[in-house]
Amino acid sequence: MYSTTLRNVSSEAVADFRSDTVTKPCQAMREAMCNAVVGDDVYQEDPTINQLEEKCAKLFGKEAALFVATGTMGNLLSILAHTERGDEIIVGRTSHLHRWEQGNYARLAGVSATTVPVLEDGTIALNEIELAIRVDDIHMPRTRLICIENTHNYAGGKTISLDYMKEVRKLADEHNLLVHVDGARFYNAAFDLGISMAELAQPADSVMMCFSKGLGAPIGSIIVGKADFISRCRRHRKSLGGGWRQGGILAAAAEFALKNANETIKNDFENASYLCKSLNDATPLEKRSVLFAQSATNMVLLSTLPPFCPNQIARMLKEKGVLVMPIDEKRIRIVLNNGVGKEEIDKLVSIYSEYVKSSSN
Repeated sequence: MYSTTLRNVSSEAVADFRSDTVTKPCQAMREAMCNAVVGDDVYQEDPTINQLEEKCAKLFGKEAALFVATGTMGNLLSILAHTERGDEIIVGRTSHLHRWEQGNYARLAGVSATTVPVLEDGTIALNEIELAIRVDDIHMPRTRLICIENTHNYAGGKTISLDYMKEVRKLADEHNLLVHVDGARFYNAAFDLGISMAELAQPADSVMMCFSKGLGAPIGSIIVGKADFISRCRRHRKSLGGGWRQGGILAAAAEFALKNANETIKNDFENASYLCKSLNDATPLEKRSVLFAQSATNMVLLSTLPPFCPNQIARMLKEKGVLVMPIDEKRIRIVLNNGVGKEEIDKLVSIYSEYVKSSSN
């Protein structure tokens, strides 16, 4: 899935749709970083980080927030703070937290996981969650935490609704469980639903959001929750080597990204819709049963059936300077980001159209 495609290769002429993590800081963001007022954040004396954390706590409607290096770190810290060794979490089988974070909850937090199927819309059936909750038995691990992903990466950027989150909250309360949201693209989800992040975060005990994906910062994520939870996260962060010193340089980039988020996300959504329609329009009628694109938030999934396959299409596009990511044996993920616009989209569609029309049935 992940490869060092551009190592030792100039990226100047490459249209990179692999992820929204590939974006680079604009000049204005670089200037904000350069001018950041800094201090030692391990002592909680970096004013720019303090300001970012206070702002995020208010944006999410939570008591406190913690700036961390990555989304993976944020998820792990949340699990460490919510659980004790020997506990168990409930997590979607195709969730990023389970599939793409090395099983760190087991390696480092000492907890096990019950994995449950994820539906096409990115949700987990409530009855599946309930069936996964352990009974009170000394022979079994104690179920402690339900983990939800919003938006859902493997589902192609699908947004999880507030109504669904309220149902998860209700179920969690009935069983005295906690709820954590892997919200790597949480801003996308709230924007898509047309509600505030505080509204969408309300049913969750904790939320992690990345600044380095659709928002366009070079590094950094935020965790939000109750003050005592964040205090535990801060302590665990230090044990993982994640304490910042003069990290305000990076927090300034995150704050700049937040200020410009609405415009950034709106453009990505519009470009995703445009790309999706263009791909489907470029697919001949007789081939639409084996090639079909659908979009959600800032992602497009191109589904394929034989004789077409994701790896073959990705290799062909790469040869012509366009990068996309096959995510399984049937689908290609194409992620819109602030490094690609209509010119790059039209290039992708033109190459795709020529390839599809020249391929035999």
